[in-house]
Amino acid sequence: MCDYSLQYVASRPAKVGDALVTRTFPFTTTRGFAAVSEPRVAVCLLPGTELAFEKTVRWHRPFKLFRLPEHSGKVVRFRQINLDQRRAHHDAVELANGRIVLVTDLCEGQHAKVLQLPAVPKAGRQTDRSATEAAGAVPSDVVTALAG
Repeated sequence: MCDYSLQYVASRPAKVGDALVTRTFPFTTTRGFAAVSEPRVAVCLLPGTELAFEKTVRWHRPFKLFRLPEHSGKVVRFRQINLDQRRAHHDAVELANGRIVLVTDLCEGQHAKVLQLPAVPKAGRQTDRSATEAAGAVPSDVVTALAG
């Protein structure tokens, strides 16, 4: 998926092996992923897609001077968060240490490769719930149970 704020930017779905770079797109304030060979085209990821960064993942952190450095690793899983908030950024990555970072907060110019796309269920073989879980989304009844 691509964040709502990239709706007017040319985009395409991710493919296994894509070489990506984090960048801010023209006429937006949103950072996202673009193919190295197509810097003006947003590459949209499905929840559950796994990426490997060339170097340790870096992101903008408020009050960085007062925090200890985090060991974030190089492999991340793409997630979508805050789906109930219409005008909020939804695209995020889950780091190896469990931290969730918005894609728009990632530092620009980082290179990554698409390692794996989420499994897509064959028609009639899985229920809607298991298809949702396979794609990396959290079912609403689980969210309700955790909140209550």
